[in-house]
Amino acid sequence: MTYRYRYSQWDGSQRIFELDEETVMDELSEELMAHGDVQRALRNLMQRGLRGRENDGLQGLRQMRELLRQRRQENLDRYNLNNIFKDIEEKLNNIVQKERGGIDKRVQEAREQAAQNADLTPEQKQKLLDMMEHRANRNRERLDQLPDSPGGKIKELSSYDFMDDEARQEFQELMDSLKQQMLQNYFQNMKEQLQGLSPQDMQALKQMLSDLNQMLADKANGKEPNFQGFMGKWGEMFGDNPPQSLEALMERLAQQIGQMQSLMDSMSPAMRRELEKMMESLLDEETMDELAQLAMAMEQLIPMDDMRGQYPFMGQEDMTFDQAMEQMRTMQSMDDLDRQLQDVMKEGAFDRLDLDKVAEILGEEARRNLEELNKVTQMLEEAGYIKRKGNKLELAPRGIRKIGQKALREMFGQLKKGRLGQHEMHSRGLNGEDTGETKGYEFGDPFDVDLRRSIMNAVARGGPQVPVKLQREDFEIHRREQVTEAATCLLLDQSRSMGMFGSFLAAKKVALALYTLTQSQFPRDKLWVIGFSDYAVQLRGEDLPEITWNAWVSGTNLQHAFMVSRQLLSKEKAATRQIIVITDGEPTAHIEGNRAHFAYPPSYRTIQETLKEVKRCTEAGITINTFMLESSAYLMHFVDQMTRINRGRAFYTNPDKLGEFVLVDYLQNRRKRVV
Repeated sequence: MTYRYRYSQWDGSQRIFELDEETVMDELSEELMAHGDVQRALRNLMQRGLRGRENDGLQGLRQMRELLRQRRQENLDRYNLNNIFKDIEEKLNNIVQKERGGIDKRVQEAREQAAQNADLTPEQKQKLLDMMEHRANRNRERLDQLPDSPGGKIKELSSYDFMDDEARQEFQELMDSLKQQMLQNYFQNMKEQLQGLSPQDMQALKQMLSDLNQMLADKANGKEPNFQGFMGKWGEMFGDNPPQSLEALMERLAQQIGQMQSLMDSMSPAMRRELEKMMESLLDEETMDELAQLAMAMEQLIPMDDMRGQYPFMGQEDMTFDQAMEQMRTMQSMDDLDRQLQDVMKEGAFDRLDLDKVAEILGEEARRNLEELNKVTQMLEEAGYIKRKGNKLELAPRGIRKIGQKALREMFGQLKKGRLGQHEMHSRGLNGEDTGETKGYEFGDPFDVDLRRSIMNAVARGGPQVPVKLQREDFEIHRREQVTEAATCLLLDQSRSMGMFGSFLAAKKVALALYTLTQSQFPRDKLWVIGFSDYAVQLRGEDLPEITWNAWVSGTNLQHAFMVSRQLLSKEKAATRQIIVITDGEPTAHIEGNRAHFAYPPSYRTIQETLKEVKRCTEAGITINTFMLESSAYLMHFVDQMTRINRGRAFYTNPDKLGEFVLVDYLQNRRKRVV
């Protein structure tokens, strides 16, 4: 057969890992076995991701948060805030240098004009030159006395009388640009409205701020804010996508104020004072008062802690002020995305996750990864593994079978070859299942001849001839095994110690595997699972994946468990009636009347009442086999007493080998070699 392969260039959109319900359910079963809560298991699966079958898979929310943390740290390690005013300082220095050149040029031009002007007397010419020199010297002196800081330079140059027109124009353009930057940090969507910043524009802005502060004051005082009236008057100032409610407006403002505050919190004290000085130089006192009032009102109405943060940039790459504000927006977006991921981890609410923000910060692959994770619950529902009951998710019958089959595969996967064969021969008879094997006939065996093997033996002995002459040693007969019906009570210790020391999960897997085995292969067998701690209770097989250990009560009430088991098994006529006990501790509770009495160390009365129930089981023909997950002296002494009474067997094992021991013992007790 010829195979054809088609290749295409990798463009990042192809997926190697294909999500399927079988893979998801296999991984989910471990979580379900551990604590029995479908929603919690799904949430944990989302957190850790899916491994897949070929070492691929989907990253979980924890990996997404780690990737986000790495991106955040990369930014912090790349940039610094030490020189965010460097470009402003360079522009100011160029303006000052241009002004100095302009001063010299103006003085030189004045001298040349005076020399060429024949209408003026020498005295008049000298007077004009003295005035020009005086102004030039005064300006040079002011320039010499300019502070080193950009904020100080701006403040002094704002009242400086430029002699160079080009320097004056560049300074005004710089002031307009910085003023726009400062105001855009509060009103990011007002870029077009802040282009000109004429006196009329600034007056309108101050009036808008005043009306906004009044509306927020009304809300803080319990009055109904006139949001529609405010937007009717000032809506055009908020761009093409104005907020549709006061809450949306406040959220937008909080983000912008938080970014500005984050920048100030991340600066050194000297840099922070420089920024404050620059703002005071750029904006008039009334505007500064309105902005301060706005910040106070927002702090009162909205908790701002999540809207701002201190970011310790420690890198080598300088940023401009604009770039620094952009980094504040980026870092806050990362913090906000991290909070969203944490909410999804806690509550599984994928609808609260901004996937556009995921793609923007972590890339398209991360977005696709999360979209796939979001499909998991729906996929399992559609496949019939889980179902909804009100607002709760629970296992469907198919899911229960799937988990049981996985547990059974794990148990049998641990068995060594030959472990289930070569059982001791206890009885003979014609009834039983054909094993597919043969043996030489012996006197007394049922004459169930394998004709083909018998004739081949005769030919091999005597050679080809007609007729074939058969002798006694040529005959081979079929081997058969006698299959008995079994009635079993599996006693599952749910006491606190089983969970605290990690034994309960292994015991629960054994119970589920044994339940699945009887349901699928031995439907005529009877199996009851009895859970016990302070009291014993019969557990339904379909509930096994969701049961857990008893964290809040004390007691290992074996007496009650034996009593319940005896009542169930005494009604059965099966050839094998047995109790399988899985426990990690000696009895510490027994029933008196209708109440359980607890004592630790075990009281003499508890031990005696439990052994009395063991004797009743023995008299009823019920065998008790015990699997101990702990080798304490108390437990081993008790089990020794119990086996002397019942003649059952006791095994000491660890949780990893428990399934192997229990399944082998169960199968040996119901299948026996007859020939």
